[in-house]
Amino acid sequence: MQEPLLYDWNEVQPQTAEFRRPQRVELNDETLRDGLQSPSVRQPTVDEKEAFLRLLPSLGIGAANIGYPGASERAYRDVVRLASLIRDERLPIKPNCAGRTHQADIVPMARAQQVTGVPLQAALFIGSSPIRQWVEGWDMDRLLHTIEDAIGFATREGLEVMFVTEDTTRARPEDIEAMYSAAAQAGATRFCVADTVGHATPSGTQRVVQFVRQVLERQSVAPEIDWHGHRDRGLDVINSLAALAAGATRVHACAAGIGERVGNTAMDTVLVNLVMLGWLDQDLGHLAAYCRLAVEVTRSEMPRNYPVVGEDAFATSTGVHAAAVAKAYQKGDNWLADRVYSSVPAALVGRRQAIKVGPMSGRSNAEFWLRDHGVEPTHERLDAVMGAAKATDHVLTDEEILTTIGRLERSASV
Repeated sequence: MQEPLLYDWNEVQPQTAEFRRPQRVELNDETLRDGLQSPSVRQPTVDEKEAFLRLLPSLGIGAANIGYPGASERAYRDVVRLASLIRDERLPIKPNCAGRTHQADIVPMARAQQVTGVPLQAALFIGSSPIRQWVEGWDMDRLLHTIEDAIGFATREGLEVMFVTEDTTRARPEDIEAMYSAAAQAGATRFCVADTVGHATPSGTQRVVQFVRQVLERQSVAPEIDWHGHRDRGLDVINSLAALAAGATRVHACAAGIGERVGNTAMDTVLVNLVMLGWLDQDLGHLAAYCRLAVEVTRSEMPRNYPVVGEDAFATSTGVHAAAVAKAYQKGDNWLADRVYSSVPAALVGRRQAIKVGPMSGRSNAEFWLRDHGVEPTHERLDAVMGAAKATDHVLTDEEILTTIGRLERSASV
């Protein structure tokens, strides 16, 4: 009888996750590599990649995957340019590059490191789950031989190696132990647990991270563990936090969660949660610019209701909600206004609460909007704006409200 093709770390007892503050939190941005595997994105120019890379230090992101130099000559040239930018502008970013456990992918990394003089971490990946082994026709002896040869070659070429197991969250414990032990003995110094298809739950995440940690400790290796998540089940952010609480020291993520299928872990939302949990002390004033640039250069789309940086993240048009925010502002208390109907304070990311006017709005919405835009809220103006709002099927734009006011003023002057 054939063994099961999936091992499910989510189903191992107990099934609860514990969230203890991690001793260290580091971030690795995957936007310029794994994020660009999305089937619907435009590939940015190298100038656009440089502009994006410059934003990372302002958000406390200290590492970035700058490409897959073995993919093509253009990809190699871009890696050289980005590594040179880090060197020339002294950006506090540790760059890494993705590649298979194959010399054809390792040689371009070593060449880029030699040309630029910038240390590049080789993120060498290989499949680990039984389903992947069965599809590819791999056996464990072959996998271990491949791992040892590739990591040995990379270290002899002067590269630091991050060993990455694809689909770790569906791999057998005995296979994980054999592969990570071989990688450690061959010279890998960092180890990445990948939830490649977004399968893990928080408890499953913690179990596999803790297991890998134990394996590395048995090898007398400092457990520098990365977590690389995807958002197929919408658990990307909570899993990243769970991984850190379980002993991972660095998590991977992409701006606006772009990436293959439904995307990678969203770096922006991870950052917000890390700051709000008190796990990271970081100014997030550049967070919106970071997401906007990523969306712009990849020609992606950001939903208006996207968390924190979406257009509607801090906007309300409902009468009761808006009235509470307006009353807080009237008390002269911005802190209160930022929290009375928002768990995430808009000021955290350099924004402010916005009150809109629409079919579900009350008169206080219109009054607040007029005052906020320097317009005296007379009875006539309030009546006009509310009349327009109740007669429409959407929240009025600023232009529509101003047009309504302008029409009122013109009719009054006749």
